[in-house]
Amino acid sequence: MSWCTMRVVTICLPESYVEGVDELIGQNKYPNRSEVIRIAIRDLLVDELWGDRKPSNSLPLVAQLQKLAQVQDLPQKPPS
Repeated sequence: MSWCTMRVVTICLPESYVEGVDELIGQNKYPNRSEVIRIAIRDLLVDELWGDRKPSNSLPLVAQLQKLAQVQDLPQKPPS
């Protein structure tokens, strides 16, 4: 990422998102939470605004993440 002036933005995230971000950092895929969130927002903007977006029948990213969070919050059935 090129160096530019950055602004601080405070956001609220579901606990499962924070845990996922921390897991990515723990896997050494990203150096910190800010970088994970910057990359996610950049990719969203490329897809939604700046890139050649192709129509898709899939759910928007936010809906996909909400659905994933709901699935992760469900109690797991013990193996039979």
